[in-house]
Amino acid sequence: MTEQTLPQPEAPAAPAPAPPQVQVQASASVPEKPEKPEKPKKSRRPLVRGIARWTAAVLVLAGAGTGTAMGITAMDRTDVPGLATESDGRWEYPKLTLPALPADAPRPWTEGNVAEIHHADLRQLLLPAPAGATVDPKSKGGWTGLDSYLALLAEKDRREVKEYMAESALRHVAARGWTTPDGTTTRIHLLRFSSVAFSEAFKDDVTREISQSRRLPLGVDEAEIDTSTQDVDVPNLSVYSYKEMEPFGPQQTRWSYIQAGDTFAVVTQTRKGGTLAVPFQQTVALQAQLLG
Repeated sequence: MTEQTLPQPEAPAAPAPAPPQVQVQASASVPEKPEKPEKPKKSRRPLVRGIARWTAAVLVLAGAGTGTAMGITAMDRTDVPGLATESDGRWEYPKLTLPALPADAPRPWTEGNVAEIHHADLRQLLLPAPAGATVDPKSKGGWTGLDSYLALLAEKDRREVKEYMAESALRHVAARGWTTPDGTTTRIHLLRFSSVAFSEAFKDDVTREISQSRRLPLGVDEAEIDTSTQDVDVPNLSVYSYKEMEPFGPQQTRWSYIQAGDTFAVVTQTRKGGTLAVPFQQTVALQAQLLG
């Protein structure tokens, strides 16, 4: 309670020493019996020590929790019990690197390279086979003739395409093929023309023919646009993908055209029972990145 100081009494006529000030409770009444003495206050030291011990324990637990969280964050998903995930169907490709360029040779889309020419060795721009695949001994990633590409087409279309190529300044063809354990056969052909103009003209020609259901891959009667590669976005490149429409025969075919400067790539996959979208999209994306 708030304490007050009573006013001092007036001084008597004869000078006398002033009485000392007295402190009293604010209450005007006098208790009938004396108040009980206050209990002695307990020391706060045990409480402080207890709080300190609990605080230390909480900090230890928090530190342990943080360390566990950081450890889980640093681990691979498959290393954490209960978080293991199955493969999403992607193939395991080796680490990809762009090949070295000849001295002073510009990349396709740099200033001064108006024809958008790939000066790197065309064979080194081919996507390597993924882990576990069996490489086609006739198409191991080296130079090949135009007939290797024409073999992908229906026989009735081969002569027309061959004549077109003879007039389009085709310079080189490189190819690689493989078959993975799931039965998917992949063929990649890189066709290099003398300039981007010829490559674009061939792209316009083949896509126009496909839109009219002509020049389809061998064994394909009807085709439709394949949207599985619509997210493949590499600067300066154009990607056009198709797949055999259902119902198809014993196997299905997917294929993609990649127009990249002076080079035109054809990625073809066939598989008994139906081709798979994930490895096809992955293969097209990686091959596009090598050409970009």
